Amino acid sequence: MESKRWLFLRVFLFTLFVGHVTFAGYSQGKAFTVVIDAGHGGQDPGAVYRNIREKDVVLRLALKLGSYIKQNMPGTKVIYTRDRDVFIPLHRRAAIANSSKADLFISLHANYCSTPSISGTETFVLGLHRSKENLEVAKKENAVILMEEDYTTRYEGFDPNLPESYIMFEMVQDEYLNQSIMIGALMQEQFKNRAARKDRGVKQAGFLVLRKIGMPGILVEAGFLSNSNEAQYLNSERGQTSLATAICQAFKLYKSAVETRSDFRLVAQGRAEENVNPVVSEGEGEVAEEPKAIPEQAVDEGIYFSVQLAVTSSRTDPTPANFKGLQPVYVIPYNGRYKYLYARERSYREIQKKNAEARRFYPDAFVVAFKNGKQVPLKSVLNQEKR
Repeated sequence: MESKRWLFLRVFLFTLFVGHVTFAGYSQGKAFTVVIDAGHGGQDPGAVYRNIREKDVVLRLALKLGSYIKQNMPGTKVIYTRDRDVFIPLHRRAAIANSSKADLFISLHANYCSTPSISGTETFVLGLHRSKENLEVAKKENAVILMEEDYTTRYEGFDPNLPESYIMFEMVQDEYLNQSIMIGALMQEQFKNRAARKDRGVKQAGFLVLRKIGMPGILVEAGFLSNSNEAQYLNSERGQTSLATAICQAFKLYKSAVETRSDFRLVAQGRAEENVNPVVSEGEGEVAEEPKAIPEQAVDEGIYFSVQLAVTSSRTDPTPANFKGLQPVYVIPYNGRYKYLYARERSYREIQKKNAEARRFYPDAFVVAFKNGKQVPLKSVLNQEKR
């Protein structure tokens, strides 16, 4: 059990990490409200491994998590989208969260894939998928709408099985995206360090259940039912307790940060994609010390584009041998971690070519923009160029 001193240190470090983010939506003085959404239910079993059903696993996990939150954080309001085996449409889950004016939405799921050896936890935030793997996860979870009446009208013609339907998520402007990534990062840290699970990172994908909520929200894939060992773990009392404890601790740290920093009206630096798919080292999870100087970090005047390859918690030499032969690769510090970027181009067309080249080795690589040496939202630069 963590000491009060260690807990304070963790909260302090995380507060530093989120220091440049505006905490939208939360008002001090009111009870912090969290909505816990157990995925699937009723006629929708979700993923199934032998006699282990996703809907049962995540319901038990949701109820255990809610119980832990109430025990450890008195005064916190916990709302379940379902507390028994019933089918709740995706739009209704969002409506429950919005009508309760919740401060955080946590949707719990268990994963499944065609490769039985794959295991681990991953946390998703709303956005456009950057890999086929992320798209497949979103398609699986969104397929539940096919059980709803008149889903084509209710979800504006969205077909969960058509990749082109997911283009709509490219236009999503979510003011809570940075906060969602923060709680996602905390979740993954706790899964790795407290529950000893394989860390598959924080990712983006187009989940309908997150699209309509007016608050920070994440979708947690707590493990793979397609992996026999992990399926047994997810269904065991030990696994349920370990996962619920990890989620509860992550929530506790996030809640503390929000409540202590919500009055600071600071400008968010960067967009959501800056933190997606982080590459985390196998260290102790400590915040890396900022280097005093990095030669590769020469500041260019004006606007230029680069390709972001990865984010790590410990610094790696940006040599071609370490990055699949790509060069030039340079590194910049970011919130106690290190971003690795490939190439610098003034032309957006040219950087798109570099991005296509990089994605052969790094499927989640993406283009970022800089202005006078500082990273800025890509869309703002492109819109500016159009004008």
